[in-house]
Amino acid sequence: MKRVAKGCRGYRNYRRKIQILEIAVGAVMIIGQLIARNFTDNQAAKNILTVLAILMVLPVANVASPFLAAIRCCAPGDGFYQAVSPYENRCLMLYELIVTSKEQIIPIDAAAIHPTGIYLCCTGTGAKFDRAKAETFLKGMFSAHSLTGHIKIFSDTDSFKRRLKSLKAAEADDRDRLELEAALLKQLSM
Repeated sequence: MKRVAKGCRGYRNYRRKIQILEIAVGAVMIIGQLIARNFTDNQAAKNILTVLAILMVLPVANVASPFLAAIRCCAPGDGFYQAVSPYENRCLMLYELIVTSKEQIIPIDAAAIHPTGIYLCCTGTGAKFDRAKAETFLKGMFSAHSLTGHIKIFSDTDSFKRRLKSLKAAEADDRDRLELEAALLKQLSM
């Protein structure tokens, strides 16, 4: 399986496969330890195997919880990438990020990081998604890291493409700040 970096196309599917593998291996180890417990008559060995199985539950749960939180976040189709990719020369683009706040999950299909602001396309959001709360959360995270910027979330692809079309190409002077903003978005993403 080829490694896909965070922020690149195909990251959600890659991460999902890795998480499924980690959960399966952990579950097999837990079940194996509990089964091995039945093949020994030594009470100390039974206790050790039981404790090992119990201790294995926490790492498996740490992998399973983000997996379950992001299971509804599907990767956008090829048509989305074909529509957005012509604008990659105007701004710094990140794809398939999932940012979580205390209140909601923010599935970012594409993030256009430009000197005029950060424009996010979140098409796979449900009825419970509150765009204003998500924008407030992200603005707070950026201001906490001394990065100021206008953040706008688009829930449909057409309005996102119209915004990308209106952007002018970013200048080389702004590249460092754009890289910092991209790094922060990657850090916030699971």
